[in-house]
Amino acid sequence: MDSLLILGGLLLILAGLVWLVMRAFGTSLLWGWASLLPPLTLGYLFRHWKSARQPVGLCALGVIPLVVGLTMLASHDGQRLADILSLKWLKPEISAPAALNFALNGELNGQPFNPQQGELMDGVLTLREGQDFFARREVVIRLPERSTGAVNLDVLPTDTGPLPEIEISWLLPEQELPEARRVRHGYTLHLALTPLAPNKLVGDFHLVLPPQFKTTLSGKVELFSNGLRYVDGKVDRRIDSRDTLEFVIEDYLQRRFATREVQLSPLPVIAVSSSTLDFSVEALINGLPQQVPLQLVKSPSGGWSVKGDRYARLAKHTQAPVVAAPAEPAKASVAEVATRQVDRRAGFSLQALLGNPQRYQGLTMHAVTLRGSQIEGRFRQIDNTGRIVLRQVRNGAGEASFTLDPEQVKTLELLEP
Repeated sequence: MDSLLILGGLLLILAGLVWLVMRAFGTSLLWGWASLLPPLTLGYLFRHWKSARQPVGLCALGVIPLVVGLTMLASHDGQRLADILSLKWLKPEISAPAALNFALNGELNGQPFNPQQGELMDGVLTLREGQDFFARREVVIRLPERSTGAVNLDVLPTDTGPLPEIEISWLLPEQELPEARRVRHGYTLHLALTPLAPNKLVGDFHLVLPPQFKTTLSGKVELFSNGLRYVDGKVDRRIDSRDTLEFVIEDYLQRRFATREVQLSPLPVIAVSSSTLDFSVEALINGLPQQVPLQLVKSPSGGWSVKGDRYARLAKHTQAPVVAAPAEPAKASVAEVATRQVDRRAGFSLQALLGNPQRYQGLTMHAVTLRGSQIEGRFRQIDNTGRIVLRQVRNGAGEASFTLDPEQVKTLELLEP
């Protein structure tokens, strides 16, 4: 409704101005041309008010719905009104710099091909033109072998054996679905790609398909080698990709267990279709297998993160603790060493517990919080929010579990070896 009022008011004002110019030309040719200049239009209004008052009245009538429409727009969408009044829409849109640089000449299916996206992941090279769900034009090359470093490949039309499969597709304006063609032999391909930090491949690309496909491409390409994207040298956590989730989880586990010795197992199949994901991950942490339940959440500004993550940044040179192998005991003390119990109270601390919770599973601990509360119980686990869970058995009343935030723990003492 507000848009209709604004549009109607502007049309009335425009009609009144046109009527005023026509009245001016009716008075004389000189006044007609003069009325096209705003300062001289005011002169015509004062000199020939009787002739100009009706067009001016129509303009004033258009001001009423214009003001009412702008008021209604400001009441429910003030930002939109501010954008309209700031005249930002008159300025040409400045496109963001391209993430990848291409210097590729040639054609695909007889049409110029200008890709904006490119990647080489899991042995599949993709060059894509267009930002929609279906690419306007696309080249897909499935390599016979996966490579994690430089790629050097040459294929001639007479070559046989396991060769890359080439697929080209295009979408015409009158089509709803793209057309695709596959080529398995009889083509020329040259790839000479070298890694470029942090996650790109750059180099020469040359492709010539048989004449009936009308496809010849040659030049320089730049490709992403994984699903990570970087902004100012840091991983952009807003990107919905499997690699982004793996980076977020691995970074969380390193800070939570205070070690860089984290080897994450492959994640389960995840459909990144919501802003909250719940699942368990398996990882080798300091050589020990761990299964950690996690909840990933996504915010519009910060991107993906682990819920309850309050762990400090890991020091640059943090390494896993090195445990020296004990010297072989003398024969006279073999029986004594075999029966001696390891005292885990030596070197125990809050950080040691967070770094290796399995070592202290089921042991009795005494905790004092910053508020002065004292809790004693057997250590059960570190939950998915990073909190310490102590279990306390009560006579005749079952058992009780206490959850402690590590940041609120003043002292933590291990009471048994």
